[in-house]
Amino acid sequence: MKLDILAFGAHPDDVELGCSGVLIKEVRNGKKVGIIDLTRGELGSRGTAEIRAQEAADAAQIIGCSIRENLELPDGFFEDNNANRAIVIQAIRKYQPDIIICNAIHDRHPDHGRGSNLLESSAFLSGLIKIETTENNIAQKPWRPRLVLHYLQDRWITPDVIVDISDVWEERMESIAAHRSQFFDPGSNEPETYISSKNFFEAIESRAREIGRPAQFKYAEGFTCSRTIAVKSLGELM
Repeated sequence: MKLDILAFGAHPDDVELGCSGVLIKEVRNGKKVGIIDLTRGELGSRGTAEIRAQEAADAAQIIGCSIRENLELPDGFFEDNNANRAIVIQAIRKYQPDIIICNAIHDRHPDHGRGSNLLESSAFLSGLIKIETTENNIAQKPWRPRLVLHYLQDRWITPDVIVDISDVWEERMESIAAHRSQFFDPGSNEPETYISSKNFFEAIESRAREIGRPAQFKYAEGFTCSRTIAVKSLGELM
């Protein structure tokens, strides 16, 4: 299956927090989108890998994903190395996305920056003919996406591009809230974490407003890009 957009997250819930609004919007525009989580989030203080897998599936249904997979790299310990690049290259070639969206280039959680580096290198290498990968014992064709974007996470990074998500805001928040074990729940007996506070969940809205304010969008998601973003006509710019 070829996808238009493939979003990667180091952990289940990264994609929802970073770019679920854009994914929902693109699905409404008729695009095929998918999510691949690098790890199961098994080191998270709340919930279990099994609970998080179900939450991820619930969120994917809300977003309208064509696929959601997990590469089961070790949470907290995966590296941007040749073995993991081969795994990611295989996934990229499998779905041949035109656009990849992935973790922030640096962030509070070290997995996020490593995930960003892993996807940048893998997206480039995936286009090289002499790197051989297979799926079901069949050789895969080289594939390089047109664009790799990085969503914003906990640390503020000035975005290179912002996208209006005002019209899908409720659905975006629903997809985030699907990760019930991770976020604010006054009835939970799980240990408190950085992201389980009421303040963190409320800050999701304030961040989206902050990103959208320069363009007078009520809510927006922001992205950075290591390459120059080009258009064929000035009419494509606001």
